[in-house]
Amino acid sequence: MRLPDALTSRLPGTRTGGPVVSLVRLHGVITPTAGPVPRSVINAAAVEKTLERAFAPDRLAAVALLVNSPGGSPTQSALVADAVRRHADEKGVPVLAFCEDVAASGGYWLACAADEIHAHPTSLVGSIGVVSQGFGLGGLIERFGVERRLYTAGTSKARLDPFLPEKPEDVAWLRDLQDQLHAMFRDWVTTRRGERLRGGTDLFTGEVWTGAKALELGLVDGLGTAHTILSERFPQAELVAVDTRKPLLARLGLGGPAAAGAAFGTDGLLGVLQAAEVRAMWARYGL
Repeated sequence: MRLPDALTSRLPGTRTGGPVVSLVRLHGVITPTAGPVPRSVINAAAVEKTLERAFAPDRLAAVALLVNSPGGSPTQSALVADAVRRHADEKGVPVLAFCEDVAASGGYWLACAADEIHAHPTSLVGSIGVVSQGFGLGGLIERFGVERRLYTAGTSKARLDPFLPEKPEDVAWLRDLQDQLHAMFRDWVTTRRGERLRGGTDLFTGEVWTGAKALELGLVDGLGTAHTILSERFPQAELVAVDTRKPLLARLGLGGPAAAGAAFGTDGLLGVLQAAEVRAMWARYGL
């Protein structure tokens, strides 16, 4: 077999010559920082090439997004969703999202990039709100006799610094920022879901629902698994998983729980705390 033929034979949809449905798994916390564990995080940089491959087949019938995320960065959620819409509009193919364990907050933002959203009855869906979290570490470093020195040019440069006492004006600034982001989230959901929404303003309180209740509220369009629904909708299509490329550490077998701090680019105490925050995002939904 010639090299071009060998490469072509590995592309989605070339084994049967029939239609193709690409499956893209979006699993993990949404963060701009890459992680060494494959599919441990979601961001625009990590999924762009995956989306390009998913939308590449000539006989593409649809793209399915398998969403399992407790949320994270609003910007990365929007960038990934925008990339999905850009590719879908260019190819003119439908996109179906399937909520797995949880599609909450930024995870639901991703699901709304699809033309249809489906969930398992036990999935956790929604959490259309904004949350910020951090730690106050001033007392900790004082306990260990550590003197921290911070110099800034600009009165607002060190807002909400975890090693400084919290200021009411900084909290007010943060809440205003959250309100702006919340409005953008609401606009995105109402634009994508339109008249299918049936819960009014109660949909935007940050509450999370089961997939069964989300169907009643119009947050999803149906209940079921990706395999069942796609097999019924596209019975002649080949379902092809398009995986995200594994990072180098994962390919060398070096990724794992011990890399939790490194996954977010920090070491020591702050790395442990940030890893705990990520774990807490999943734990918020009992996972």
